[in-house]
Amino acid sequence: MAGGVGSRFWPMSTVDKPKQFIDVLGVGKSLLQLTFERFEGICKPENVWVVTNQRYVDIVREQLPGIPSGNILCEPCRRNTAPCIAYVSWRIKAQDSKANIVVTPSDHIVMNVNEFRRVITQCLNYTAQSDAVLTLGMKPSRPETGYGYIQADLSFSSPRNKEIYRVDSFREKPDLPTALKYIQQKNYFWNAGIFVWNVRTIVNAFRIYQPTMSKIFENLNDVYGTPKEQEAINKWFPECESISVDYAIMEKAEEIYVCPADFGWSDLGTWGSLRMQLKRDYYGNSVIGENVSLFESHNCIVHTTEEKKVVIQGLEGYIVAEKDDTLLICKLSEEQRIKQFSGEDSLETSKN
Repeated sequence: MAGGVGSRFWPMSTVDKPKQFIDVLGVGKSLLQLTFERFEGICKPENVWVVTNQRYVDIVREQLPGIPSGNILCEPCRRNTAPCIAYVSWRIKAQDSKANIVVTPSDHIVMNVNEFRRVITQCLNYTAQSDAVLTLGMKPSRPETGYGYIQADLSFSSPRNKEIYRVDSFREKPDLPTALKYIQQKNYFWNAGIFVWNVRTIVNAFRIYQPTMSKIFENLNDVYGTPKEQEAINKWFPECESISVDYAIMEKAEEIYVCPADFGWSDLGTWGSLRMQLKRDYYGNSVIGENVSLFESHNCIVHTTEEKKVVIQGLEGYIVAEKDDTLLICKLSEEQRIKQFSGEDSLETSKN
């Protein structure tokens, strides 16, 4: 899923080039490209599908030249994750009615790629032999209030896989006291929004729990893979309810399972979360850039990759980021106001 619009890492990311298409980590590859590479050995390039917004199609083609152009599906408008997943599921089913599917956001990071591949492989083996709807739960490292949580029944595991458990419930983003309680109970996991299922399973789930939406995509079976597909999607996709797959399917279906995992995952929702994922010096500073010097500064994140000499003195808990002709210096504690500072907020709204 690569259709998100936003400017969480402004000035690097903008509405016209959001974070999934930029080199957030300073490694020479975008988050979308890193997501694609994580599936090497799991999924052939010709079996990779990208669902994105119509104005990002050319960026996806440029950054992922190894996947077929026809595997880039274009949403005419934003309708949250359920219609996105429904569309690609019916499209894949038209090509392979027995396909196993992994659904993943394109703008998250994984630090331990080998463990990611191991977990995904065993989950695919599980769903290939069952009708289970399977989600990944990230083992929490802190009482995070910015993520939803999955409550698992750890009293016994699945007979076919000792690392997979039944889901008791999904929980909304908690306040801090509730998050602390979750951490102490050991059976709560961060909801990463990564799903694994057989295509028959997810299509049937939409038919049962979202019949109106399923009829839209069922009625397009004759046009999938033809020159008429985009025209039909442009007409009918906007008729879908804007709803997340969590509300549409996950909280209603019965056979829901979770595989707890720990492979250094983050959704990189904030500059602060990026700092936590990067190597930090003795003073808590994280730096991306080759020509940066810090003095008497603590707990900062600096992202300056444009070969200018950067000297910082006396900052405590700040973001310093540069892109093209824009320089951001902002308190980490105030980063929720970056859209207000940048003017991207109103631009994003006008383009939705």
